[in-house]
Amino acid sequence: MAVDVGQAAPELGIYDFDRQIRNLSDHRGQTVVLAFFPGAFTGVCTTEMCSFRDRADAFNSINAQVFGISVDPPFAQKAWAEQNGLNFPLLSDFNRSAVNAYGVALPNLAGMEGYVASQRAVFIIDGEGVIRYKWVGESPLNEPDYEEVQQAAAALGG
Repeated sequence: MAVDVGQAAPELGIYDFDRQIRNLSDHRGQTVVLAFFPGAFTGVCTTEMCSFRDRADAFNSINAQVFGISVDPPFAQKAWAEQNGLNFPLLSDFNRSAVNAYGVALPNLAGMEGYVASQRAVFIIDGEGVIRYKWVGESPLNEPDYEEVQQAAAALGG
């Protein structure tokens, strides 16, 4: 079931690339940007995460925490983050709990029967834990409007 703007954001409770559990509730009082992506080491996903990397100062200036989320294992995410100099945590949704909770599971990615990845999607959550912005790509090749995401986060005031 998909979540929508105005609803409480589902809790995360998933591992980051350093194998530490990250909970959304640990960021109450802070704007959180969840950037779901299909897979590390792929072209469009690299472009997307590097675009968020390049906007880090803008997100930091408004007290917004960016998280990238994919179903990749934390070990692969760590290598990919280091290779690309990503300056925000990646979360490993290897058990698909977040993609299912947020309604962005992408079954049979690239024609691989049974392989469930994540759609490319962005959710912005306010300091009270409520979803205030939602974008879901129609195709894994679509990227979000990064300026729109940044402006939506800034509008929340961190």
